[in-house]
Amino acid sequence: MYDFIGDIHGYADKLEVLLKKMGYSLKNGAYAHPERKVLFVGDYIDRGAKIKETLRIVRSMVDSGNAIAIMGNHEYNAICFHFPETKAGHLRKHSIQNILQHIETLKQYQNMQSDYNEAIDWFKTLPLFYETTEFRAVHACWNQNHINLIKGKLINDRLTDELIYEAAIKNTQFHIAIEETLKGKEIKMPDGLHFIDKGGEYRTEMRIKWWEDPYRTNYRAFSVEPLHHLPETPVDVSLIRNPGFYGENEPPVFFGHYWLKGNPTLYKNNICCIDYSVAKEGYLTAYRFDGEKVLDNAKLVYV
Repeated sequence: MYDFIGDIHGYADKLEVLLKKMGYSLKNGAYAHPERKVLFVGDYIDRGAKIKETLRIVRSMVDSGNAIAIMGNHEYNAICFHFPETKAGHLRKHSIQNILQHIETLKQYQNMQSDYNEAIDWFKTLPLFYETTEFRAVHACWNQNHINLIKGKLINDRLTDELIYEAAIKNTQFHIAIEETLKGKEIKMPDGLHFIDKGGEYRTEMRIKWWEDPYRTNYRAFSVEPLHHLPETPVDVSLIRNPGFYGENEPPVFFGHYWLKGNPTLYKNNICCIDYSVAKEGYLTAYRFDGEKVLDNAKLVYV
């Protein structure tokens, strides 16, 4: 019996409220439940005011066996932001945009370099996905070809330093697999269209619903973002790397990443996104899973 919890982004107070709402209580310094455990789907850092506290809660639950934590794109970005290139700079460039995305974490670790380094080391231990015979969990996108490729590369189910450098080589299959697993799939918007994202960035590519059949949908319905200026014309599937979709007979899959709005709800009977924009005055969301093959909206819990 697992409680899947979405992107926290340093909102430790809401995390504690959510855990208590689901019947967890502090025992020996870690939140625990007599019958259940948590699976966190990533993005513990950046944006919120209590990043160190969030990591303390999550790590104490993992260390005590009361939770599993997988890697989000913000943890992966932090690793790459920290890792030097072999020539100069870092694997994730220290551009204004990238610094601003990571600024809250850097500020909260000011004058605590050793603590920050230790947090980066912990991020490197996080698995990129988790699965059992009953469910799958990933931060952004479950593509079986990508999962199989990554499985074949990992050492003891983890990214080594060497693999992190290898994954930074753009346009390789490994780079694409890591990027889409942690950041989702995108395609170019049609007819020169664009939008301004939540961070104020000009974008010409849209995040797509990778669980939908691209041959049977249109641009507006295929976009995760509710972009009403998109046409209701068939998707140019040639623009999609490894086109495919998540079948209705596959195990339930739980993920975060997508900054959804409104009251939490399921996309499909086996598709559950639990990121409802806690850092943008939304909800910190969980799904209480008991092995069912058909998911139930009534099992979504949020604060």
